[in-house]
Amino acid sequence: MENLASYIDHTLLKPEASEAQIRQLCKEAREYEFFSVCVNSSYVPLCKELLSGSNVKVCAVVGFPLGAMSAEAKAFETTWCIDHGASEIDMVLHIGALKEGRKDYVREDIRKVVESAQGRTVKVILETSLLTRDEKILGCELSKEANAHFVKTSTGFGGGGATIEDVKLMKETVGDALQVKASGGVRGKATAEAMIAAGATRLGTSSGIQLVQDQVATGAY
Repeated sequence: MENLASYIDHTLLKPEASEAQIRQLCKEAREYEFFSVCVNSSYVPLCKELLSGSNVKVCAVVGFPLGAMSAEAKAFETTWCIDHGASEIDMVLHIGALKEGRKDYVREDIRKVVESAQGRTVKVILETSLLTRDEKILGCELSKEANAHFVKTSTGFGGGGATIEDVKLMKETVGDALQVKASGGVRGKATAEAMIAAGATRLGTSSGIQLVQDQVATGAY
């Protein structure tokens, strides 16, 4: 296993997160060389400033965590994030519309964010804990049709996180066209490595430091 840090979006999305905690998040991301920090949109300018000169990217969540706001609102938030320094966007699709089978709405919802991201990486959060197997497959297919770059398991706020089974299913569905991000409950090194083995190429976690330290402790780094 190569360096786990390169898979990790170092994440802090709690509503009570303070500016001091965001500053600490960025400090840790620089120190451990995580792929990105993943934050709520209002913190994008601060993170961009704090991570200047490093290789750590700024990932912003959009339509988070419910996904039920208008497609136009998500597109506007995406544009704002990109204009203020975000390199990646993690958007929540409209879960209710997906469950109702409103394919055109869901596809257009994603497409508007992809267009607003102006070529930057867009990850579509399915919130797998709320979906049936068929709905997970449909969400992946619509994300692919809308030209997203990743499908992502969870917000971490929907009552369930990533599972090996879901990561495998999502990867089987999108094939080589999209990548898969496992997020929610990725806390131990064994779990992280299992997610990667199942097809995940990115991990969203607030436990990134522990994962890297565990890897170093076991001599796998």
